[in-house]
Amino acid sequence: MKKLFLGFAVLFSFSVTAQNLNTPAPSPTQTITQDFALSSIEVNYSRPSVKGREIFGGLVPYGVMWRTGANAPTTVAFGQDVKVGGEMVKAGKYTLLTIPGKSEWEIIFAEAGTSAPNYLVANDVARFKVPAISMPLEVENFTIMLGDQTPSSVNIGLIWADTYVGIPVVADIDSQIMSQIDNVMNKDNKPYYAAAAYYFEAGKDIDKALVWAQKAVEAQPKAYWVRHLLAKVNAQVGNKAAATEAAKASIELAETAGNMDYIRLNEALLKSL
Repeated sequence: MKKLFLGFAVLFSFSVTAQNLNTPAPSPTQTITQDFALSSIEVNYSRPSVKGREIFGGLVPYGVMWRTGANAPTTVAFGQDVKVGGEMVKAGKYTLLTIPGKSEWEIIFAEAGTSAPNYLVANDVARFKVPAISMPLEVENFTIMLGDQTPSSVNIGLIWADTYVGIPVVADIDSQIMSQIDNVMNKDNKPYYAAAAYYFEAGKDIDKALVWAQKAVEAQPKAYWVRHLLAKVNAQVGNKAAATEAAKASIELAETAGNMDYIRLNEALLKSL
C-alpha cells in the first residue's frame, strides 16, 4: 500500500509539472515607461503586498539595504543624461537599492547587475538621502510611480504601506533645445510655432517669441492653436488689443473645427486681460 501511495504521489507530481501549472505571482512584476524630457524613463520592479504585516521597521528593517521591491533587482533606465538627487547619472540602466529609515531613506543607484546580496560600494553611480513622508492612508501593493512631472523634472515615487519617498530627477533640456532652435532657424523650413512656444513657456526672449508667433500665424493662418499662442505672447508683452484680436480669431477657428478646449482656453485668456 505504501508503495502504491508513493507511486500515485510521483505520478501526480509529474502530471502537474507536465501541465505547467499556472498560478498568480505573489509579487507581480510591473514595467512602466514614461516619456520624459527628450527621451524616456523605464522602471521594472516587483510589487509585494502588505498582507496585514508591519512593513517599514518590520518586514523591511530600518538601516538595512533593501532591494526596493521583491524577486529580481529593481531597475531604472534613463534615456538621456540626468541629475538624480542632484548627482549626475549618465543615460543607461541601473539597479535601484534603498536603505529605509524612519524619517529619511538613503537612495542608491548602482551599476546594472548589482543586487543587495552582491552589492559593492564600488558599483555606486549615485548615492544620496531623501525624506520619508508618512501618508494618511495605506497602500497595499508596493508601487513605483513617476509624478510631479514638468518638461525637465520628475519624481520617482516609492509608495508602500503608509510611506512615500520621492526621488527627484532633473534633465538639462534647455541647452539641447536651444541648440536645435539655433540650427533649424537657419534653414528654409523654419518651425516658428514650436520655437515660439518653447521661448514662451521657458521664459526666454519674449520679443523674439512674438516675432516667431506672428510668422507662425502667417504660415498657418487657419490653425487656432497658433492664434492662441500669439494671443498669449501678446498678453505677456502687454499688448492687450493684439491679444484680444488673436484670441477672438482663435475662437472663431476653433468653433469651425469643433474644438471646445481651445474655445474655453481663449475665453479664459480674454477674461484675464
